Amino acid sequence: MNILNSQLIKLLALIFSLISLNQCGMGADARKYPPDPEKRVAKNLSEGRGFRLMGGPKSNKGGDFEFASSNELWKASLDTIDFMPLASANYSGGIIITDWYSSENNLNESIKISIRFLTNEVRSDSLDIKVFYKKCALNENCAITEKSGQLVAELQKKILQKAAVYKKQKKLKIKPYEHGVGQASK
Repeated sequence: MNILNSQLIKLLALIFSLISLNQCGMGADARKYPPDPEKRVAKNLSEGRGFRLMGGPKSNKGGDFEFASSNELWKASLDTIDFMPLASANYSGGIIITDWYSSENNLNESIKISIRFLTNEVRSDSLDIKVFYKKCALNENCAITEKSGQLVAELQKKILQKAAVYKKQKKLKIKPYEHGVGQASK
């Protein structure tokens, strides 16, 4: 018990001395620092008197959304599957998931599509498209399978073609509501 008390006293003495040393000569002249906290932080960081966690100061105030509505692949994907109801569309996460869709001709079969964006560049390897089929016998005993092949290839081709057109329109500053008329905006 006596050893524990002596260690506690040594620890308290160390903490007290560190606090005392920290206060010596560390006063700051308020006239040398700007009143705005953000400017003070920037000044301290530029002088090497502080640190930032998580990569330092951010230049933009909002979120960094790489798949925003101005992205050609995003717009082309939504336009291509616009006949299907959406279950989830998260452009900051780069994924679109449709709900199950079936035509009036065949109510026992449904289709669901997920489009994941691997990059925001218009390239053949920028999309990961998955197509799921659900076949039910009288809305019971449903079997869900993932299909690859022609439908996935057709979807990817159509999306990339539309994205290329949107990218060209953006470069030529053609307004999207002109629907290919080809008149450049002023």
